[in-house]
Amino acid sequence: MEPPAFLVTAGHPVRWRLLSALAGSDLAVHELTARLGHPQNLISYHLGRLRKAGLVTARRSSADGRDTYYTLHLARCSAMLTGAGAALHPALRLSAPPPARPGRARVLFLCTGNSARSPMAEAILRRLTAGEVEVYSAGVNPKPLHRYAVRALAVRGMDPPETGPTHVSQLTGGFSHVITLCDRVKEVCPSFDAPHQALSPDGPNQALSPGGPRQVHWSIPEPVHPADFDHVADQLTERIGFFLHTLATDSEEAS
Repeated sequence: MEPPAFLVTAGHPVRWRLLSALAGSDLAVHELTARLGHPQNLISYHLGRLRKAGLVTARRSSADGRDTYYTLHLARCSAMLTGAGAALHPALRLSAPPPARPGRARVLFLCTGNSARSPMAEAILRRLTAGEVEVYSAGVNPKPLHRYAVRALAVRGMDPPETGPTHVSQLTGGFSHVITLCDRVKEVCPSFDAPHQALSPDGPNQALSPGGPRQVHWSIPEPVHPADFDHVADQLTERIGFFLHTLATDSEEAS
């Protein structure tokens, strides 16, 4: 019997390190090269193997079109891991984890206009945590909330944030996680290292808590057509569902 596809693909040390890096954030090739300390051609080869197996997806950056962001397909990994355990013995079949209790956290979602992706993410996280997580969204160039974003949320039984579009410079203090959803914002805001400062749209990022929050990038395309907004809502719901387990783990480690 051949080993399960997940073990064959993920078992290589370089590919496992790539999966581990992408489990935390969407990353470009040059970022993965820097993290793993391997040449770009080797990183690209192993990323190709992971993409062929469906464990990783790729999307051209909307910031300048030169970079490609790689994303770990968590749902696909979960399904393949379940199959790998069952292939060895029925008792090793993985079951779905229990619902995550995220604990207290303060999360900020960022995109350019704060008109679609980030307010949708704010509404979804608030709904999935029943208010247990303090969540905000903002943009570097706020625009009115898009009507199709409002519609996509309404279809899912959610209201948009009551605050409306917010400029990032209006927010200060104590975020535990900052998640960029827009490639342009990610390029403008690469780090949050300096403590006790508000975010500035005109200069380097400043941290919003002592030691800086955990910064993550989710490369999600800007929705344009009506159907795009439903697709983005589905993407965000899936990613936030997995993110809840990160918040729960953080809470357990802090207690």
